[in-house]
Order: sequence, then structure tokens, then C-alpha cells
Amino acid sequence: MSQTKKPISSLENTIVFNRFILVLAASVAFFGGFLFGYDTAVINGANQLLKVHFNLDPVAEGMVGASAIIGCIPGAVCAGYLSDRFGRRKILFVCALLYALSAIFSAIPQTFGGFIAARFISGLGIGASSMICPVYIAEMAPAAWRGRLGSLFQLGIVTGIFITLFINAMIQRFGNDAWGAAQGWRWMLGAEMVPSIIFLAVLFFVRESPRWLAQSGKEAQALAGLAEIGGEAYAEAEMSALKKVLTTEQGGFIELLMQGRFRRPLIIAVFLMAFSQFSGINAIMYYSTEIFGKAGVGAGGAFQASAIIGLVNLVFTFVAILFVDNVGRRPLLLIGLGTQVIALAAVGWMFHAGINGVGLLAAILIFIGAFAMALGPIPWILCSEIFPARIRGRAMSLATFVIWSACYLVAQTFPILNNSPMIGPAKTFGLFSVASAMAFVFVWFIVKETKGRSLEEIETDLGSFGKTF
Repeated sequence: MSQTKKPISSLENTIVFNRFILVLAASVAFFGGFLFGYDTAVINGANQLLKVHFNLDPVAEGMVGASAIIGCIPGAVCAGYLSDRFGRRKILFVCALLYALSAIFSAIPQTFGGFIAARFISGLGIGASSMICPVYIAEMAPAAWRGRLGSLFQLGIVTGIFITLFINAMIQRFGNDAWGAAQGWRWMLGAEMVPSIIFLAVLFFVRESPRWLAQSGKEAQALAGLAEIGGEAYAEAEMSALKKVLTTEQGGFIELLMQGRFRRPLIIAVFLMAFSQFSGINAIMYYSTEIFGKAGVGAGGAFQASAIIGLVNLVFTFVAILFVDNVGRRPLLLIGLGTQVIALAAVGWMFHAGINGVGLLAAILIFIGAFAMALGPIPWILCSEIFPARIRGRAMSLATFVIWSACYLVAQTFPILNNSPMIGPAKTFGLFSVASAMAFVFVWFIVKETKGRSLEEIETDLGSFGKTF
């Protein structure tokens, strides 16, 4: 039993983990992220067709893109309490069903109101799963693997975005513009049923989070689940650490907001999630065609540029997977944010100087690559690591609420800023560069490294986090 006296992160170096169990858990994170990415991107291919089909004015056209985001906010807020109360796995089942229902009802509506309602249902699933998936994989993964496995959620998102781009293009080629406006958008949205069913099927085979089982008083089941992952010595060490932190924790939003020892983790979660959106990533993902149109790129060139953006986003997510557990969270964030500042400033300057073409695309791609390897995946990982087990779900709900609220704000204001004669694209991207610079300073002074440490070891330091901030 001497092994149990070692730090869990040290003990893990001697353990052979059950890769099958961890692959299944990682599949949950990946497919949850994939549906997130698919649902986010599919509307970009369908919105112009929907505009024709429902004869939409600009306000209604804005509702097409915003309806799912509006659903994300209550989905994220409710998912924390529900997953803490009923378990991560059960609420993920609900998310999979919401995705499937949205795919069906988005494809068959006869009225615009029915379509908006279906998209709202989708938003509930996105908001909830974007909160639960990072928490689930963080609670399942050994400390040495947690960053890589946690990055699979972001990999799923960018894969979903990238694949959806080509699914939309393929469906558009099935018929002419009239067919697309009548039927094409239905196939685009209905195709989401396929990954929804895969996600649902994977959930039948995965285990409940042992840490959730422990905090719910199901110690025997938690011990068995941990033993299945890493053997008896690993299970006993994890349970011993869990008991220590569980006896000192209280759960709930009141404790999260009021207790001083949670102050620094809460500030880290809120600001990192907000900065991830205020850097302008979804302004590019949602409005890339408009951005390149402003730069004088034709429709065909805009589609090719958007495809390249999706590919770079996908490739550089693998950089995070490869290095997040070796280099660490904080160094990657600093490298990525420093690069973002320069790239976004360059984009703003090129718009100001009237420079377009390869130079503009290169600057945008550098920003996309920097974001994909750092500010894209790492806030999700950190937010799932830095809070105690009993409040992890509620804390992640708050963090996810912030990111979706910030996403909505950027999605609504970017067209106004971009088309304003007083501001325009040059100053808009300048603002994104300033936000990235603020994020760099924030990470430099506030964010601590968590790589290679168990969740319980991180939790033990929470008191000192509060005292030193």
C-alpha cells in the first residue's frame, strides 16, 4: 500500500491504463464537440437558402443565426445543476436526443417559427454538451493524459466545422438554386441525425464519471470505475484524494460565488472564456464570406478561403493535442496569444491600407492557427480542471454561459462594426488585436500551470489560489 502515499500524478507513471475505456470516454468528448461544430457551421451553408425560402428580412435573417446561440445560454446554465444532480452520462443522453430532435424538426418545418423553435432545441443541446463534455473527459482521464484527451473536444468542434463545409457544398450540387431554396437546406440540417445517432450509441457503452459517483455517495461504484481505468492501486490513491477534498467542499452557486478560495479559478474561467470570443474567432467563422467580400474576393475565392481556414483550424488543433501535456497550458496560451496579437493587427492594417489577396488570407490563417492551438482548446481544459468536484458542474455552467453570451454579442455586433463607416473592418480587427493583447497580459499574471497534476492535487491548491490573488 506504500504506492498510495505517492502523489497521484507520480503513481500514474507506473500504471498501465485501460486504453479501451479511455478511448470510449474520449469518443464522448470528440462526438460531443463534433455535433457542436456541425451545428454551428451548418447554418452558414443554409442561411442564404432559408432567406429565399422564407422570404426573410434582415432582422429575421439575424434570427436564423442567433436562435441556436440563444438556446445555448439556458442549456449551459441548467446543465451544471442537472449533471451534478443526475450524472454526466445521463444528461449527455439528453443532449444527444436534443441534437437528433433538432435535426428532424429543422428539416421539416412548414413555418419560420417552427424552424426557429427547432434551432432553439439544438442550442439547448449545444449549450449543455459544451459544458458537460469537457468536465466528463477531465474526470475520466489520468492527469498525464488529461490535456490531450480534453483537446479532443476542441478537435471534434473543428472537425465538425470543416466537414460541414463540404457537406453543404455537396448538397448544393444536387440541384439548382430553386431546389436548394426548397429542399437543399432541409438535407443540410437533417444530415445532423447521423452524428447524433453515433453519439447516442457511444453513450450506451461508456461509464459514468467515477468522481461524480464519489461525490454522490456511491463510493463502491466509484472505486470499481477507477479500478477499471487504472487498477486497484490507482483506484485507492484516487479515492483517498477524493475523500480529502470532498469532506471540505460545499456545492452550489452561492459557495462558488462567495467563497474566497474560488475567486481566482472563477476569474480565470470567466475571463478566458470571454477573451476566446472577443478575439474575433467566430466573427471569422460566421462571416468569412462577408469578410473576404469586403476584401474584393469573389464568391468562388471566398469559399476556397473558407475551406483553407477550416483546414488550418483542424491541423493546428493537433498541435494542442501533441504539446498541451508536455509544454503545458500556460506556455501554449502565451505563444498563441502573442501570435494572435500580431496577426490580427496585420489584418486590421491590411484592411486600412487596402491590401487583399494572399497577404490578407495569410494573416487570417496565422490567427486561426494560433487560436486553434491555444485559446481554442485550453480554456475548456483549464475550466474543467481548476474547480472542486462538488461545484465543477455549476462552475463549468457559469463558464459556458459566459462563452455563449460573448459569442452572441460578437455575432450580433460584428456585422454592425464591419459595415459601419466610422469603424469598418480595419478598426474592428484592431479591437480584436487589443482584446488578444489583454488576454496575453491576463494569462501572464493570473493563470497558473496545471499540467501533469491530478484534479485533487489542483483542488488542494485552490485555497492558496484565493489567498494569492
